[in-house]
Amino acid sequence: MNFPSNLRYTKDHEWILLEGNVATIGITEFAQRELGDIVFVDINSLNKLINAEEVFGTVEAVKTVSDLFMPVAGTVSEINPELDGSPELVNQDPYGDGWMVKVTVTNPADVDALLDAAAYQALVGE
Repeated sequence: MNFPSNLRYTKDHEWILLEGNVATIGITEFAQRELGDIVFVDINSLNKLINAEEVFGTVEAVKTVSDLFMPVAGTVSEINPELDGSPELVNQDPYGDGWMVKVTVTNPADVDALLDAAAYQALVGE
């Protein structure tokens, strides 16, 4: 399983890549594997300020629906338009083309409090 070292992770299985004060957020390879085939991604939080640990959308797999939790507080500035017609991108490339949202982060230092790759890998037991 892949745990990119340039990302930070949450206990809820989201990943975040911070570039300046803009963060790209998605779900981890572990999360998409646990969910199974993803058939729909529902994110309607564009231009909304979402606090850390609040729900910013949902991801629907064949057998379940799972909430998506914001890793740090910020305003959703972009939703991945490719997921509308191709939700399977989350399964195929969770750290690349399967990203979910881009967020203008309220306090970039908050990202430092999230799990690094080694801590997340230990959390999921891989």
